[in-house]
Formats: sequence, C-alpha cells, structure tokens
Amino acid sequence: MDWGILEREPELARMASAAREAADGAGSVVLVNGEAGIGKSSLVKALPEHLPDGTRVLVGECDDLATRRPLGPFRDLIGSVDGELADALTEGGDRHRVHEALLEELRGAVLVVEDVHWADEASLDALRFLVRRVERLPALLVLTYRDDELSREHPLRHLLGQVSRASRVHRLPLARLSLDAVRTLSAGRVDPAQVYAVTGGNPFFVAEIVAAGGTGKVPPTVVDAVLARLRGLSGATVDALEQLAVIPSAVERPLVDALFTDGVTVLAAAEQGGLLTVTPERVAFRHELIRRAVADSLPATRRIGLDRAVLAALVARPGSDAARIVHHAAQAGDRDAVARYGPDAARDASSAGAHREAAAQLRLVLRERHRYAPAELADLLERYAVETYTIADSAAAVAAQREAVALRRALGDTLALGADLRWLSRIHWWAGNADQAQEAAREAVAVLEHAGDDRLLALAVSNTAQLRMLSERYAEAVEHGERAIALARKADDPAILAHALNNVGTARWRSGDPGGRAQLEESLDVALAAGEVEHACRSYANIIWTLLDNLQYDEADAFLPPAMELADRAEHLGFLNYLHVELAMRRLAAADWGDAEKHAEYGMHDFVPARCPALTVLARVRARCGRPGVDELLTEAWDIAVGTKELQRMGPVAVARAEAAWLCGDVKGVIEAAEPVHAQASRLPGAPHRPELGYWLTKAGHPVPPDDSDHPYALQARGQWARAAALWQAAGCPYEQAAALAESPDPADKLAALAAFDALGAEPAARLLRVELRRLGVRRIPRGPLAATRENPAGLTERQLQVIRLLAEGLTNAEIAARLVVSVRTIDNHVRAVLDKVDAPGRRQAAVRAAELGLLPDGSQT
Repeated sequence: MDWGILEREPELARMASAAREAADGAGSVVLVNGEAGIGKSSLVKALPEHLPDGTRVLVGECDDLATRRPLGPFRDLIGSVDGELADALTEGGDRHRVHEALLEELRGAVLVVEDVHWADEASLDALRFLVRRVERLPALLVLTYRDDELSREHPLRHLLGQVSRASRVHRLPLARLSLDAVRTLSAGRVDPAQVYAVTGGNPFFVAEIVAAGGTGKVPPTVVDAVLARLRGLSGATVDALEQLAVIPSAVERPLVDALFTDGVTVLAAAEQGGLLTVTPERVAFRHELIRRAVADSLPATRRIGLDRAVLAALVARPGSDAARIVHHAAQAGDRDAVARYGPDAARDASSAGAHREAAAQLRLVLRERHRYAPAELADLLERYAVETYTIADSAAAVAAQREAVALRRALGDTLALGADLRWLSRIHWWAGNADQAQEAAREAVAVLEHAGDDRLLALAVSNTAQLRMLSERYAEAVEHGERAIALARKADDPAILAHALNNVGTARWRSGDPGGRAQLEESLDVALAAGEVEHACRSYANIIWTLLDNLQYDEADAFLPPAMELADRAEHLGFLNYLHVELAMRRLAAADWGDAEKHAEYGMHDFVPARCPALTVLARVRARCGRPGVDELLTEAWDIAVGTKELQRMGPVAVARAEAAWLCGDVKGVIEAAEPVHAQASRLPGAPHRPELGYWLTKAGHPVPPDDSDHPYALQARGQWARAAALWQAAGCPYEQAAALAESPDPADKLAALAAFDALGAEPAARLLRVELRRLGVRRIPRGPLAATRENPAGLTERQLQVIRLLAEGLTNAEIAARLVVSVRTIDNHVRAVLDKVDAPGRRQAAVRAAELGLLPDGSQT
C-alpha cells in the first residue's frame, strides 16, 4: 500500500523551483538529509511529478557494501544515458573520461544520487567535480544522505564542506511527521497516538507499523513490522526475499535469473505487498530498511549460505564486478575467493580514483598474506602502502612499506628494493618523520648506485635533493639535484627532470640566489609540456610559497589562479588543498580574515605539509581578532613542525607564537617562542623568517645581531618605522602597515594606526595601542567598537564589519577596495551583502543603521 507523502510540500516546491532555475542556466545543488526512514527517497521519487514535462531525471544509488563499488551510483545510469558516459563507465572507469561525460550528460537534467553517505571515493570525486561546476550548468544535482551516520572523519564531510562554500545550494533537512500526519496515515486502522509515541513520526516506521496491522499492539521495532508483513507470503517468496536481502544494492536481472529458477515470478507477491520494486532491468527493496530488517533477522548459518549462492552466481558470470565478488566472499568466509579476486578489485578501484576502496580491498587481501609468494606479497604491500599514503593513513602506509622493503631485501631484488626504499622515504616525509625519511633516502641511493637503472637512480637522487632542500641544506640539495638532472636527461624522463629542476631551483632561490627562480620556472614549463600535472602543481606550490615569503604578493597573485585551476581540473585534491592554504596565507597578508580562514580550512586534514600552515593561519587570525583557541591551534602546529625538522614549518609557527604572546602581554613568551628558531634561521642564507623573529625579540627587549636587510621587519627592528610602513603599504599588508605606524613617536601617527586596527577588527593590537596612548597623555582617544559591535547583532562577517565602517566614513567602493587591498568587484559584493543584512536601501541609511546597532566607533574619551 502506498499513501504517497505528507508534509513535504515546501521541500517539493523548493526543488521544483531550483529545477526551473537550472533549466534557465542557473544550476545548483540540493542536499536532502535526515535520519534513516525519514522519507528522502520518497521525496525524490515524487519530484518528477512537480517538474515541467520533458525534464530528464537521472537516479543513481550508493550501496552499503563492505567495500564500495567504484562509481556505483553512476553505473546505475547505464541504460538511461548516452553512449559516451555508458562507454566510459564500462570500459575501465577512466576518471577523467567519466567526469567529462558526466558533465555533458548533466546538461538539461536533474541528477539524483541517493544515500551518498555510502558513496565510494571515486563517486565522491565525481560529485566534487560536478559540484564545482554545477552553478555554470543548466542542471540540478540532488544528493540525499543520512546525517545521523556521519562521524567527524566520514569521507562525505569533505564533499559537504565543499558544497557549503557554493553560492547556490539548497538545504532540505527533513523533519518527522506531525501527529496529524500520522493520524492521516493510520486511517482508523491503528491508534495514531500510540503509533506516534512509538515511532516519533518517522515516516517509514509509521508506514510499516500501520501496514503490519497493529491489532492493538504496535511492534516494538521496525524489524518486527517488516517480519509481520512477511507472514502472509509463501515460503518460496520469503526464501527469495532473504536471498535478495544479503545483496546490499539493487539486483540486476541477469543475477536475479541466475539466483532463481523462475526468475522474477517468485517475487510477484512481494512486489504486490509493497516490499519490492521490479523493473525490466533490476529488482530492489522498496526501502533499504526493509532489506536490512530481513537481513538482520537471518541466522548466521543461513546468511553465510545465501552469500555463497550470490558468490557462485557472480563468479559464473563473465564480467562480474570484482568488488561485489569480494564482498560476498568475505561475508561467506571464502578466503580463497578473497585472495583471488581482491587484488583485481583493488586495481579497479584505484584506476577509478577510489583510493579508500582500493585500500579497503587490499586490507582484506593482506589478511590472507600466507597465500601469496614473497614477491607477490611485496607487490601487494607496496600497492597497499601507496593507497594508504594517498588517503593520508600515514601509519598504515609506513608499516606496509617497511614490510615490503623487508621482503625485497630478503629476496635480493636490488631494483625493487631501491624503488621501495625511495617510496618509504617519501611516505616517511608525508607522515612528518624527517629522520626516517633521510635514512631511507640514503639507502635508496646506495642500493641503486650501481644497479644499472638510470631512471630509478635519478628518482632516488632527486628525492635526496628534495629532502635536503626541505631541510634547508641548500648546497647539498643543489649538488644532488644537479646530478639527478643529468641522470634524468640521460634517461630522457621529463617527470624526473621536472622534479629535479624544482629541487635545485627552489634551493637556490630560497638561499638568496635569484637565478634559482628561473630554474624553478623551467621545472614548471617542463612538467606542463610533458603533461606531468603532479610535478607542475608542485612547481607552482614552491614558486608561490617563495613569493609569499619574499612579500611578492602581486606576483603570487598571478600564479595562484592557473595553479588552482590546473589542480582543480586534474582533481589533484592534495595539491589543491595545499594551494588553498597558500591562498589563505595571501589573504592573511591582506588582512582579509574571513577569506583567510575559509581557505585555511581546506588544509585541515591529515596531510602534514598543509595542516601545519593551515593551523598557523587560523591561529594568527584568531590572535589578531582576539578570538579564543589560539594556544590549541599553535600547540598542534608546533608539534607537527618540530617533527618535520624543517624551518619552513617551524619559522611561521614560531613567529605566530611570538605575536600571540605579545598581544597577550607575555614578553617572556615572545622570547621563548622566537629565540631558538631565530638562532637556527641566523645560520642560514636568505632565511625568510629571520627578520620577523629578530623584530619580535628586539621588541621584547632581547637584543639580537642587527639585520641589515631591507625587509620591513628588519627596518622596524632598527627603528625605521616610516620606511617599513611604506613598504608594507606597497606590499598590500594593512595590518602590518598599521603596526609599523604605531611605532611612530608622533601621537597623530599612532591615532591613525588605531583607526586602521579598529577598521580591521584587530581588537588586541588596538587595545595595546590605546594603553600606550593613555600613557603618553593623549586626551581624546577614540573608544573604538563597542561590545555590541563584537557581538555583531547584524550577523556581519569580519570583512563586512570593515566595509560598513569605511562606508560610514563616506568612502566610495573604489576607495574601500584600495584601503582593504581587494578588488572593487569584491567590495561591490560586500556592500550589497551589508545593505541586505542591516536592512538599508542605500549607503547613507546603512551608516545610520550601523550607528544604531553599535557597529561603529562612537564618541571619544579623555
């Protein structure tokens, strides 16, 4: 029996409106979420009736497999889509081909992907690809998921975070039914109050209990409700339902025909009873909870037998999905089948970009490691290490790669041992283990030195150069890197050549040799010409990082867009996240606190090189804005930095700790944070953090040898605040400019600095400056933002607060843009948002409303 759906009219109307807007070219994403049984599937099934005639609706489902089926929801579309997408999905699942085909297929369509909390990594990658582009398509993307199954580490969190940053997203959390709706569904068959009390209004629970009859006693669980509906079915139908229930996905007709002698005929009564939906292509339970209820009711012995039957049918069918075979083999306890098909399932997952699923498959395989010869086992361990390295499970990657190295050593396979040692070095560095990375790198070169393979030796030597460069041993990095360049040219390998040029160019440039930049840019050109996207992204990242360290922000701005576009297009999410963190560093320099935090959040994953600077940016924003949580962020960042033993990590954290201590009035803390790292930086040529560390030590009364460079912080340490302020202004750093201006002995300059701090929302620096002005006897000191401003009753962001204060001063959008070092277009958007939030029709009225809300510095004090 089907009662339709109740109390979902607003959600259907909103989705229909979004679909109409998408048809006009304004695509968007709809998130439908709620607990199991809340009616997500019923809602999307009702959607086509509310859409214009001819609207194409594509539906794919994610399955609750022990190891997910790569691109499972998109494979469900085969038969409903054009040949290119179908071919891309069936001919190996090449990620880029699938993504481009999806992009074309989605034009003019509504794509529904159900149960994305079960999505495999390849499907999540495809959805990330679509989400980033859907706003520019005449398309609607509808995603349903259970929000009560998302742990903090759930893979779906990353996708949801990306969706949240989209400008066109509709969130439809589904509420439980009211008592009135339950009364309608009950229709006099059962006591609606009792049904409501037991189910809490969960639509599925209500429907199943009502369907079970109730007869004065409501079944205590949905399992009881479902099993009650099975009682009137024949034994053959119940057996068939139990067989289908162990398959956590829709079941295609060939598999149904292989499992049941009479095919779908045996399922007719279950379909008529509303338990199944049957089409010419596949059979599925009407609701996942029905399947789970049936499956969970089975004794273990019965379930094992049913899984064995599915396993036999899959194995007998040519072309069966290896992932499904392995799932049922594992459930049936068939270890031989796991060992036989698991490596292929992992390979399929990896080639589709589903690295979490590949790692899970190999984890199952390695439980049967005794079934493999040593060389084969070493290959599997290496594959597992690479997959877990890719998904940032560093502990598993290190353990597996160490075991692979031990096996290669015992086998006496010199080339494989050298290659695996090089991988072990890389994995150790990724995990933040500097000493182990260096040790493995040394042995890799020693093993490959006379092995006769120039390519493997070039890669090992270049890896050594990279580690030397990262640990600031620049002369050694150049020496090893130049040898790697020669070997790479001899082997005619552009990838390794780009890698080696990168290491040498970065080492030279960061040690003060401007000629290194040309070599680093050459590495980028080589990588781009060869189509080596990963190496090109690394070249971009090193160029941008060095430009940021050198305060060459305008030039960094020129490199960031093409770098991020390349990483985005190629789905190199690790590099994309790292580039987002670099952009966060850039926005921090521009005192754009909101954007800095937004981009830093991309780095808050387990990838150490991105997480450490991301934590540092977030901490500096909080410290400068007077928000809590600074110490916790910097403690974690420092622990990571110390483990890397790299000044590029320790330097930024040390200056952030020094600044945070100063803003809290902790002079001793400034010295403790800055002094050890300053001593380390002073031993290196061109160390970018030495001037700032020396400045903080000087400010804290701890003299250091003078820095005679023209870095603004070196000028400030020498008392040349005016030159420093001018350089900060030229670089586009308003916070640093105000801090330099505050060091002027002239109270007028200090008051100008105070106004800048207030405009930026830099409350701690403004507070310290007010104390100093009072000590100097200045009588009229602006009070600054009131408490109401900090509480922000209008809900403005930090940047919007800055904009409305400058707008109230009568500045034009162009003048505000110049003051805040952003584009006029960005300020146009901020002004529109501000007017909307303070409910003002124009700029003058906005200034009045800002004053009424306490958002402006008001009055003065003596």
